[in-house]
Amino acid sequence: MLALIQRVSHASVRVDDELLGGIGPGLLALVGIEPADGEAQVERMAQRLLGYRVFADAQGRMNLGLADSGGQLLLVSQFTLVADTASGMRPGFSTAAPPEQAEPLFNQLLDSCTRLLPAGVETGRFGAHMVASLANDGPVTFLLRA
Repeated sequence: MLALIQRVSHASVRVDDELLGGIGPGLLALVGIEPADGEAQVERMAQRLLGYRVFADAQGRMNLGLADSGGQLLLVSQFTLVADTASGMRPGFSTAAPPEQAEPLFNQLLDSCTRLLPAGVETGRFGAHMVASLANDGPVTFLLRA
């Protein structure tokens, strides 16, 4: 399981001009699920998303996680994140979990994050063509693997 996280001042996701999820300061997490992923990766990723220290403390150092900073989380499923790009000029998607495996795992991740950060988790729609908008704060972007 991979998550490309971006520290944002705000972010939102829309489907067909309908706002599905929006946050103020926090993290936008684009999440890709691989065939070998399971419950252990879900729990590890939830811990990493909420605890990874990318927010400034009183001294201006990246020393606070999302839960400590009071920020919000926007989780967006992103199967292209786990594409095979090693050769050729077209991505391969055999490295991504099929939707029937990935959707339940993504929903488990959403549930875990919501349980740990009750008032601060938003999402898009699994498998939909989404339009994400964001203001990357920093910019600060990391690729996490669970």
